[in-house]
Amino acid sequence: MIQIKILKDQTGKTEGFRISGHSGYAEAGQDIVCSAVSMLATNTVNAVETFTTDERDVLAVNEDEGFMEFRLKTVSHESELLLKTFALGAETLAASYHEFVQVK
Repeated sequence: MIQIKILKDQTGKTEGFRISGHSGYAEAGQDIVCSAVSMLATNTVNAVETFTTDERDVLAVNEDEGFMEFRLKTVSHESELLLKTFALGAETLAASYHEFVQVK
């Protein structure tokens, strides 16, 4: 199962996300659930880095272990909106594929 944790700072502002695990939906290369999560995450990181000036604190990826963490040092309104959009997409995916994806 893929577990997605939405990371928040002390004030409750969304500052990043952590993804771990494999969905087990299908074989590697055929797994649409894994592909969807990967696309959401990659697009979010690219959008934050392209459209904002916020500095990242962490970007760690280990494809073999199915792990990705992205966290910002500072979070502008624009970055928070992009991160909330990621969370919405992840929650929508989890609602359709609840056996394979969990969002915390």
